[in-house]
Amino acid sequence: MPSFDIVSRTNLPEVDNALQGASREISTRYDFKGSQCSVERTESVITIRADDEFKLKQVQELMKGHMGKRKVNIAAFDFAKPEDASGNSLRQLVTIKQGIDRDLAQQIVKAVKGAKLKVQTAIQGDELRVSGKKRDDLQTVIQLVKDLKIKQPLQYVNMRD
Repeated sequence: MPSFDIVSRTNLPEVDNALQGASREISTRYDFKGSQCSVERTESVITIRADDEFKLKQVQELMKGHMGKRKVNIAAFDFAKPEDASGNSLRQLVTIKQGIDRDLAQQIVKAVKGAKLKVQTAIQGDELRVSGKKRDDLQTVIQLVKDLKIKQPLQYVNMRD
């Protein structure tokens, strides 16, 4: 029976490469000279440090630009509210979304069941498995999920016949 998985994964090595490029540009740009701006990642959290609001916005744009060049989807990042840090500087935490949370999985399952297609959907941890008798039904499910306009980037992997 044909099946495929719906997942949400962010390529962390590419994120690291983009952050290294952004850090390199911060260290060489004239407008950041003498500032304490930095970008670093630990686990699934990116920490942005900047001197003021203006430089924080510049570092964000720089980071987004490097992520785009590396083909990392910006929608996979959850930007928290900037908070005050030591020495009159700002710190912002950016969470990298990995996996499909339970609410989103249930929303997708509900939409697929509402379409009255002859497929089965199963939530497996932070992934969704969709299986059916016809490959055409599975392709219809992929198009249906794409039409839901979900903000989190989704990948459709593991297609089996």
